[in-house]
Amino acid sequence: MTSRSQAYSHAYRQVGVQTGVDGASPHQLVAMLYDGLLETLALARAALRQGDIARKGSELTRAVRIVDEGLKSALSPAGGELARQLGELYAYLGLRLTQANLRNDESAIEECVRLIEPLRDAWTTIRPQVDASAARR
Repeated sequence: MTSRSQAYSHAYRQVGVQTGVDGASPHQLVAMLYDGLLETLALARAALRQGDIARKGSELTRAVRIVDEGLKSALSPAGGELARQLGELYAYLGLRLTQANLRNDESAIEECVRLIEPLRDAWTTIRPQVDASAARR
């Protein structure tokens, strides 16, 4: 496993998502982070609707960790302007998730979902290209 893959794997484990990490490519690990984030946001929204504030808080805390310790750490300075913009987006997501937690604001959770879903979909779409590139190496 390359050092970059090890860093992604470590970041993924740090945010408490265990399934499928071993043997996953860096691209797959980022996809898993996106999926884990969306799943966690759905759980937070459900907990909020059920009035389970403690569970909502724990799910949103987990979501912030996925963004901060997972997705942000997966950014490479070699990514240039795109990495910089994603870093800014991830910082905004962290802020909005914290606000959602403090204010019990379901609309902030929904906003974060709307921001992440297109990234996850685009990431999934480019997988065949990434796999083909890795196979040529």
